[in-house]
Amino acid sequence: MEKYIEKFIRYLEIEKNFSRHTIVNYKVDLAGFEKFIAGTEFEKIDYLGLRKYLAVLKEKNFDNRTVARKLSSLRSFFRFLCREGYIKTNPILMLSSPKLEKRLPSFMTEDEVARLINAACAKSSQDLAGLRDRAILEVFYSSGLRISELVGLNLEDIDFISGILKIRGKGKKERIVPVGETALLAVRKYREKIKKPSEAVFLNNHRRRLSARGVRFILVKYLKASGAKPGVCAHTFRHSFATHILNRGADLRTVQELLGHANLSSTQIYTHLTTDKLKSVYDKAHPHA
Repeated sequence: MEKYIEKFIRYLEIEKNFSRHTIVNYKVDLAGFEKFIAGTEFEKIDYLGLRKYLAVLKEKNFDNRTVARKLSSLRSFFRFLCREGYIKTNPILMLSSPKLEKRLPSFMTEDEVARLINAACAKSSQDLAGLRDRAILEVFYSSGLRISELVGLNLEDIDFISGILKIRGKGKKERIVPVGETALLAVRKYREKIKKPSEAVFLNNHRRRLSARGVRFILVKYLKASGAKPGVCAHTFRHSFATHILNRGADLRTVQELLGHANLSSTQIYTHLTTDKLKSVYDKAHPHA
């Protein structure tokens, strides 16, 4: 099976242009399945064998979301094998994924975001790290970027005149994202203090590109300083960005483009509204409210 996995991974890298993170997940999922079928002839893998594998995953107490992801990796793998003619029939076609509960994304209110950024503002006038931290928070909230997209930003990706960012997102797909003047000003102030030129926008203390882990460390510091609620993370900024612009009248198709979602279904999780927004609409619309 190892040779088939290698062919599949090359296909994902070269033809599908998947990100390194996605490739790693596929490798982990397929390695687990390869271990399960050790000693079994690859051509003899059938529906019953896959059912047994599903049972083993549940015995290991994987949650439904993890099981669904592993099965999704296998579906892509077997679909590739069928298309390339390595196997005649697809044994996973009849296997159902576990049902997933729909979870609304957590997000911060506009006031909570303001308190978080103000915590960075209190330090930004003191040193270079403070200026950088404020710029990171401003860009995060202004553009709804993924953390990988933020740390991957280069100076050439920022058009300070037009107020746009060129983003390389999932699958190395490029998109254009607007960025607010407040965020651009914060980036300018930070970069003006850096004496040594660099390609990367955000740098660590060693003047090298800041990592995703470094950004998370920065966020934790200001989350504590602002008294933020538990569970807030880097991706919460993205959820908050989408929620706030939808609440203020943006349409779902525009939000899809801004977030870089390939499918509108991925964006639909943001159609939830805050309790305050729901109550406000109800008070205005219902005659007996």
